[in-house]
Amino acid sequence: MNNFTFGYIKQIIFQAFVILATAITLSSCGKTENTDTTISYLRVINASPSLATYNVYLNGNAINSTALPFLGSIAYTSRAAGNYGLKFTSGSSVESLYSKDITLGAGSSYSYYLVNKPGQLDGLIISEDISAGSTDKAYIRFINLSPDAPALDLVKTGTTTSYGENKAFKTANGFVEIAAGTYSIDAKETASGIIRATKTDAAFAAGYHYDVICGGLITPEDDTERSASLQVMVIK
Repeated sequence: MNNFTFGYIKQIIFQAFVILATAITLSSCGKTENTDTTISYLRVINASPSLATYNVYLNGNAINSTALPFLGSIAYTSRAAGNYGLKFTSGSSVESLYSKDITLGAGSSYSYYLVNKPGQLDGLIISEDISAGSTDKAYIRFINLSPDAPALDLVKTGTTTSYGENKAFKTANGFVEIAAGTYSIDAKETASGIIRATKTDAAFAAGYHYDVICGGLITPEDDTERSASLQVMVIK
């Protein structure tokens, strides 16, 4: 084989390799960009103000690895869009203590909060979009999940800066953009201005979305019930 023929063959092989590599790259890019919009995402939070712990089932299948304590949470789990049965049991039983039928929309994300006392359990579901926003800012959402609290405001301690106003039990405001950092924040009664809970070390990182939950009870009946407090939870 002369040098010309050998060089020609090498050139053909190299061109074929480039074409194949390009095709693979384009194929991979197409799969990445064309996300599956039939999938839904669900996270679950136990905001029932007691010492009880709960297991969580979706269509009869457990979705938690350990029973959820007060303000314990399950990170987003992905499911096909559709109708589902959500069930809560005690940490040591499969008997339903509370159940709810929910609908998960295609391409949507949801948070489900178990609320109220044992024996009076209820739920709150919120649809959310945490994909939007600046990577230089943090985003917070105030939720009043204290069953015996009146309407509450969330404010920066010692200021009039508000992050959520007049939120009754089981209501939330939309996400508020703030500068990343550590804050002292108060939950106070909208009508009277009485401060019901304070968190002095609320840390918010840039690019993340957070729940700021006022949970627990203003007036616990005994030591099995949680007192009112402010909790910060990253949404993931």
